[in-house]
Amino acid sequence: MLSTSYKASAVQMNSGTNVDNNLEQARRLIKQAADEGAKVIGLPENFAFLGGLSMRIERAGDIMEKAKAFLRDCSREFGIYLLGGSYPRPAGEGRVYNHSAFYGPDGTILASYDKIHLFDVTLSEDEAYVESDYIRPGRPEPAVYQNESIGNWGLSVCYDLRFPEYYRQVVSDGAEILAIPSAFTYTTGRDHWLPLLQARAIENTSYVFAPAQTGHHGKDRKTWGHAMLVDPWGEVLSDAGTEPGLASAHIDGHRLAEVRHAIPSLQHRRL
Repeated sequence: MLSTSYKASAVQMNSGTNVDNNLEQARRLIKQAADEGAKVIGLPENFAFLGGLSMRIERAGDIMEKAKAFLRDCSREFGIYLLGGSYPRPAGEGRVYNHSAFYGPDGTILASYDKIHLFDVTLSEDEAYVESDYIRPGRPEPAVYQNESIGNWGLSVCYDLRFPEYYRQVVSDGAEILAIPSAFTYTTGRDHWLPLLQARAIENTSYVFAPAQTGHHGKDRKTWGHAMLVDPWGEVLSDAGTEPGLASAHIDGHRLAEVRHAIPSLQHRRL
């Protein structure tokens, strides 16, 4: 189990369709977090590009290559562990994977994950999303990176947050910090974002690390914001609000051990 304490920063962005502008925004916030002492920094879902479906499919290969080079170079430059939120990875037949990758300070990929739960919902007559039209789900396997220095990180993306059985498997594989980079809609975020993050933290006695998108992305999409770090007791340690910026706090191995000792619910499971 993690025995040390270190600072982590969840980045909040307002990404659009200009990849270079998005990466410039991301780099500025990564530099700010690194300058403030963060050892682990995470970007939100679709950090490199958040725009129309047809454009995303057409440009997926280029977006992916730019995102990968950016993540490699930033993790090296700043000597940090860097969660690459998510970006499109071409899957063939006009679809992509929603891909998340975790980079080490030397620029190598330590773990990666393709989102498995797809956001096919109708929120109203005017707001519907059908991710399965353009995203291919990844293999339904938990993705966990284990490290004595920063703890064991379980990877996921956005809509996965609504599926507690996935996080049970991730925690069974050793996860202590649950990474949930997101672009939560404004409609669902205002009612569900905080209680879901707190529930995943409490029921798994784990830290929750949730970078986020915020604001308007073109005329038809608005995201909720409120990037957060939540501790294993469910306490919100940091909330980025609604503007681009950072949610920063310390991930503390002693606090993790304290909560898991006080409420050993993970040891009491019957199923």
